[in-house]
Amino acid sequence: MRIGHGYDVHRLVEGRKLILGGVEIEHSLGLLGHSDADVLLHAISDALLGACAMGDIGGMFPDTDEKWKDADSLKLLEAVVHRIEAAGYQIENIDATVIAQKPKIKPYIEAMRANIASACHAEIAQISVKATTEEALGFTGREEGIAAHAVALIK
Repeated sequence: MRIGHGYDVHRLVEGRKLILGGVEIEHSLGLLGHSDADVLLHAISDALLGACAMGDIGGMFPDTDEKWKDADSLKLLEAVVHRIEAAGYQIENIDATVIAQKPKIKPYIEAMRANIASACHAEIAQISVKATTEEALGFTGREEGIAAHAVALIK
């Protein structure tokens, strides 16, 4: 068994879609990034790569490469999963937390879990997604950005 941890953060800005866990969420602000800036999927991707000692998504999909401009992070996660499976690893479970003051994430969690399970060739029971606020503290509390942590157990 191997474990990996992933963390990502992106700034909230006007004029961008808010996509988390591959789900478009209605909100006045979206996440700024080279790809679709899905912090949840980026944290999960980094956790999986970290568990295999394969670096991070910045190395796999550099923001200096226009090929990844506005990329769908579900497709990036699928590529990460393909890479770790090709190396002989299998996902046991993923546990992730989204940190955001707004919007409320709970109504979207089941759709996120389904997207992640599909991309990871896993059962939905192997995927946990939670959300929390930071009680109006810090950059997430001031609604300047959204962060996500993830841990992945592989064998």
